[in-house]
Amino acid sequence: MASIEMRNIVKKYGDGFPAVNDVSLDIADGEFMILVGPSGCGKSTLLRMIVGLEDITSGDMVIGGTRVNDKAPRDRNLSMVFQNYALYPHLSVYENIAFPLRLQNAPDDEVRKRVTEAADVLELHEHLDRKPANLSGGQRQRVAMGRAIVRAADAFLFDEPLSNLDAKLRGQMRTEIARLQRRLGITTVYVTHDQTEAMTLGDRVCVLRKGLIQQVASPRELYEQPVNLFVAGFIGSPPMNFLPATVSGSSLETPFGTIELDERRAKAVEGKELVLVGIRPEYFEDASLVDEAKRPLGSVFTARVDVTEWLGDSQYAYIPYDAPEDVTLQLKELSRELDSDQLRTQAIVSIDATSRIREGREAEFWLDSRKVHVFDPETGDNLTRDADAGAELTRMAAQDRVEQVEQARQKAG
Repeated sequence: MASIEMRNIVKKYGDGFPAVNDVSLDIADGEFMILVGPSGCGKSTLLRMIVGLEDITSGDMVIGGTRVNDKAPRDRNLSMVFQNYALYPHLSVYENIAFPLRLQNAPDDEVRKRVTEAADVLELHEHLDRKPANLSGGQRQRVAMGRAIVRAADAFLFDEPLSNLDAKLRGQMRTEIARLQRRLGITTVYVTHDQTEAMTLGDRVCVLRKGLIQQVASPRELYEQPVNLFVAGFIGSPPMNFLPATVSGSSLETPFGTIELDERRAKAVEGKELVLVGIRPEYFEDASLVDEAKRPLGSVFTARVDVTEWLGDSQYAYIPYDAPEDVTLQLKELSRELDSDQLRTQAIVSIDATSRIREGREAEFWLDSRKVHVFDPETGDNLTRDADAGAELTRMAAQDRVEQVEQARQKAG
C-alpha cells in the first residue's frame, strides 16, 4: 500500500486544451479519495494518468515515494476497475480473477489460495465456474473487483464502476465497495460524476471543474462549508437554492422577505450590494410545525407553492420567485455545467411528511437563518464560509480514517 502525490499535473492534448490544469493533490496511505465533477471536468483523465494509461504533459506523479511518470502501467503495481468491467468472456469467473496472477507466473497453489480469499470477500464461490455472460451486472462488477484484490496492489483505482447498474444495485454495490476498502485498508481513488457516491464513500472528496480543483475536503465539509457556488450547487440532492438578495446593514432582502444575519455573516458581506443567498432545502420548515422556542432563531415568510412532491418520509415544495435577468442567466449556465435541471428561479423546500401544505396555495415557511450561505455573484466565492469549522470537520474525518486503516491492518496480521 502506498500514498499518491500529484504535483502540478497538467495534461494537454494536441489542440493545446488543458484537460487537467495544474492539479496538486496528496492522497494518504490507506485513504479513500473521490474524484468528482460533471462530464469533461478531467477526473477520468487524472485517474488514467495515475495508472499510466495517459501521458503527463508536465508535473510529477509520485506513488509510494517514487516518481512514476516514465513507468509503464504494469510497473506501477496498481489495480484498476473499469466502468465496463473489462472481463474476458471466454474465461470462467475463477480464471478472470486469477488472470493477473497467471501473468506473474504464480504457482497454482498460490493462485488457488488468493482467488479463494477474494471469492470469500465478494461472495462469489458459487459462481467461480460460470462465464461472465451468465452473471448479472452486479456479479460481473464483483468479479472485476476480485481481479483487483488478488494482485495485492499498492492502490485500487475505480473508474465510474457503478454507472452501468440500476439504482437499487448501485446502492448495494456502494456498500460492498465501502466495506471492502475499510476491510483491506488500501489506498483507493474512485472517479464518479454521482455526488451521492462521492458523499457516501469517500474519506475526502476532490471536486473538479474544467480541469481545476475547486475544493478538497471531507464530504461533510463540502456539504456544510462549500467554497464557492459551483461546489454548493454540485453537492447535495436536491441542490442548494440560490436566491438574489440586496444587503441592508445586517440583513438581506430576498424575494421571500428579510433574512437577519448574525455578526459573523453580517461582517462578511460588508460593502456588498447584490449577493446570492445559498439555502439548503432542509433549512426550511413548515412554520406551523416549528416549536415556539425555535421560531425566533429564524425567519418566517409567506409564499405561494407551485408544486409539491410527497415521498412518504418527507415532501418537497417548489416555490418560484422573480430574479434579475443576470442572476437568471447565471443560474441557467451553472445548471447546464452541473448537468442539472433544478437550478432555476425556484426554491426547493424540504418539509415534514405530515405537513398539510398543498400546491397552488399560499403557505407560511420558517427558515433557519443561522445556516444560510452568502455568495459573491461575480466571483462565485462563498463570503460566509467558516474555514475553521470546515477544517475541523475534515480533521475529524482524517482521524477516523487513520483509526479504521490501523484496525484493518491489525486484522490482516
